[in-house]
Order: sequence, then C-alpha cells, then structure tokens
Amino acid sequence: MPLHSITLSCPVHDSFRVQQVAGMFDVPIAEKQSERFDVELPDRDGPWRVGLIVGPSGSGKSSVARQALGDVLYRPAPWPAGRAVIDGFGDTPIRDITAMLTAVGFGSPPSWVKPFSVLSQGEQMRCELARALLEKGREVRDEGRAARPPVLAPHPSSLAALVVFDEFTSTVDRTVAQVCSAAVAKAIRSGRVAKRLVAVTCHYDVAAWLEPDWTLDMGQTPSTSGERRLDWGRLRRPSIELTIRRCGRGVWPRFARHHYLSGKLNPVATCFVATWDGRPVAFCATLPVIGFKRRRRFTRIVTLPDYQGLGIGTRMIAAVARHHAGAGDRVSVTTSHPGLIAHCKRSPDWIATAVKKPASQRRSRTFSNYKNAGVRAVVSFEHRPPLPFQGEGPGEGAVAV
Repeated sequence: MPLHSITLSCPVHDSFRVQQVAGMFDVPIAEKQSERFDVELPDRDGPWRVGLIVGPSGSGKSSVARQALGDVLYRPAPWPAGRAVIDGFGDTPIRDITAMLTAVGFGSPPSWVKPFSVLSQGEQMRCELARALLEKGREVRDEGRAARPPVLAPHPSSLAALVVFDEFTSTVDRTVAQVCSAAVAKAIRSGRVAKRLVAVTCHYDVAAWLEPDWTLDMGQTPSTSGERRLDWGRLRRPSIELTIRRCGRGVWPRFARHHYLSGKLNPVATCFVATWDGRPVAFCATLPVIGFKRRRRFTRIVTLPDYQGLGIGTRMIAAVARHHAGAGDRVSVTTSHPGLIAHCKRSPDWIATAVKKPASQRRSRTFSNYKNAGVRAVVSFEHRPPLPFQGEGPGEGAVAV
C-alpha cells in the first residue's frame, strides 16, 4: 500500500500584533509554518468499496484528501436558484436521478420538486451526496489485467469510479448522519450505486454505520516511524429493532405531508406505526379490496425523511403483510415509487402481478367514488410470505433491520 508524505505550509505575516502574541505566549515565528503528514492509503484499484478518513478538526484529514485524492474529490457547485433540486443534476436522466436520491435515503418526491435552499440540512446533504455519486469519477483500470491468472482477477469494486466526499455528515443531526451513512453504504455494497466512496469527516460516530473497509484515523498517535497506518476490517453496524403495532388514524398527520399522494386517509383504513427506540419512524395503512373477499391492499406507506434508506418501510410492510396473511388475507401493493418498485422486484416475497400505464387505467363504473392511480404509471405486487407472521400480540411485533 502506498505511503504518502504530505507537507503543508502557510506564510505568516509579520505585524505588531503578531509580535505581541508571540511574546505573550512564546509562539515561535518563522517565515513559514509547516506540518508534515506521513499516511498510508490503500491502492486505488484494490478490492474495497468504502473508505473512511476521520479525525478531529485540524488533524489534517481534509488536507490529506485534497493532496492524495484531489482528482476525485467532490467540490460542491451552486444549485439552481428557485428551481427544483431535480433540475440541479445537469443532463442526467430523471430515472437515474430519482434512483440515486432514493439510494442515499432521500426518497420523498414532494421534496424533490422543492428548491435546494428550502430543504433541511439533512436533505441538502443527501442531495449533495447524490450529485457527487452521479458525477463521473475517475475509473482506475489496469490494461495488463487480462494477462493475469483468473484467481488474481480484481474484485468488481476495483473497477468502480471513486468519489471522495469531504465534510461527510458534518452539518446534520447525528441520527440523520448515522442513517445516511448506513443508507449509502448499503446502496454501494448492494451494487445499486456502482461507485466507491471515501468519506472524510470529523465525526467518529458514523464509522460503525458506514462499515468502511478501511479507516485512516488522523487523530491516532503516529507509529514509531511517524506514519499513520490504515486499519482494515469492517465494523458491525448497530442493529435497529422496530416495534410495529396497530394504531389509530390520529398518528397519520405526523406522516401525511411526506407522502407523495394526497394527505387524505380513508376512514376505514387499518393503520400501523413503526417505532424505533420509542420514536415513530414509519406508517402504513391497508384497505379491503372492493369486490374481493379476503383481499387487502396497502393505501399509504411513509417513512419519515430522517430514517429513509435503511429499508425500514419495506420491512414494515412485509411484517404487516405477514400479519394479514396469518388472518387468511391476500395482500397487494400498487405503487409508482421507484424505490419500492425496485425493492419488490428484488424480493422473493413479492410477485409482480400487473404493470399499468396511464392509458390502460379506467375509473370503476360500479363504484363511482373509487379512485385508481389516475395518470400515474404503476406496478402491482402481491405478497407471498414464506411463513406466517409471529408477533407479540394482535398486529404487533418486533422486526430487525
């Protein structure tokens, strides 16, 4: 692994006040002040996906990132004033934009159409992260690899473009920081985001949630030879235990404004809420399917923005579907949300039953008040759970994420 020697220097202007401070605190004045860092960094084309450079403010982590990885360091650019955030990704196709926003845990269509300036700090950081990962990073390729024996072929991650993101989660609430870290790490490791990431931050609390393949701690004591060495090995992400229970319609207003459809909730809906450490984080509701016995469908599914990207919503609806299946009901979900569609396609517990384009949908003649998806293209899935739901009580149970 390469060892980088980085020397930082800055001029010191000599003035009367500078001389006063030097005399008061015995500060040595030189024409220039300099500091040297000897750090170990991994091979760029090595078999790793996520790296972490961490350390206290002033420890030199950002300088190391700029000097050693500056060609792939993400540099934020202004967002279009007064325009939606989805207009701030250049000529990237909208499908790629929405997929990346969902992957980094920003899966709220109502917020996608808002200007960047009105978003919360957590939402802004996720937008910046999505833009960084969508930008074309530097792909490291070795033309001589074809001659190597297959056993020495590089891991596919070594071919992915590299992105370095400074001040990672530095300006957001720590719960949001941890959730975002887990979301982006999950997206990269699953292959949904075909990039590698080096996060640079002063916050140690994201390490276990990011699960980096390697960590460079600039706050550690250098070795006897003066270098700061890499620590290899992934930490284990803290577990998340959700408690899912039946609830009344009074819980819905907390979630209503984050749903991409109407904020209205059918009066006969059966409602469920998921809590994490006592905090409500997700909500879903089901309705009987008109004209069919023992059939139910999801009508509302919402995960609060601060907790998106971990799979909380998809775990919740799976648990609720198993609960209904235990009562003898068949359960389906119809959605236009790209994140939920992608999950159901990957999951063996959901089977696609219909793909409906806007022109193929008709309003029911029998039930004039029944509303379908209207102008939205949607995909319908039916849940086929392998085992009945085992909960702690009627409609209540614990789910690990």
